[in-house]
Amino acid sequence: EINPSELTFMKELGCGQFGVVRLGKWRDQQRVAIKSIREGAMYEEDFVEEAKVMLCHPKLVQLYGVCLKHRPLLIVAEFMDNGCLLNYLRQKGGALKEAWLMSMCQDVCEGMEYLEAHSFIHRDLAARNCLVNENNVVKVSDFGMTYVLDNQYTSSSGAKFPVKWSPPEVLHYSKYSSKSDVWSFVVMWEIFSEGRTPFESRSNLEVVNDITRGIRLYRPHRASQPLYAIMYRCW
Repeated sequence: EINPSELTFMKELGCGQFGVVRLGKWRDQQRVAIKSIREGAMYEEDFVEEAKVMLCHPKLVQLYGVCLKHRPLLIVAEFMDNGCLLNYLRQKGGALKEAWLMSMCQDVCEGMEYLEAHSFIHRDLAARNCLVNENNVVKVSDFGMTYVLDNQYTSSSGAKFPVKWSPPEVLHYSKYSSKSDVWSFVVMWEIFSEGRTPFESRSNLEVVNDITRGIRLYRPHRASQPLYAIMYRCW
């Protein structure tokens, strides 16, 4: 538990359906990212669940603490200088050599391997949920809650998930596992396409039908045939 009086709020870094993320300082020393949850945007129990996930690994964004005794609820996490991987790829992707792109894939793999080893399922692995630090190291973020900021698909059970990153068993049965996280290594496709949206010209319903019929994403222009073979095996 962190006392909100120890936090200094600075500029806004991003905003989603659940709330706002701001740059801040903790005890006037350490730069942090402060995630505030908009009232009524999500169940408090879900927020507390994310707060409990204080997993520690160099390829996971580190959570430092929470503010649960005041409103809005706050999560205080490691600040990543270069922001969201998706935006970073769109801005800098063309200038990055293949070795850097491979290194980013490796970073994500190491973070996800750690989650699986601890019997944890991410459920929403995507470039938008990975962050990049000042040394271009990529870390997995938003584990513990399924942030779906776009491309939502609501099943009959009311569950929401990102269709274009989801395997058939999630699309049809809302069945998540470490295997569905492997499918979401669509992230590798995002990296080698420099931040393009998967199935960008297709509607969610069309993607569900395509995936069910065995259609898969094409080889992105920066990926060699052996690399594409790895992506394809993930699917």
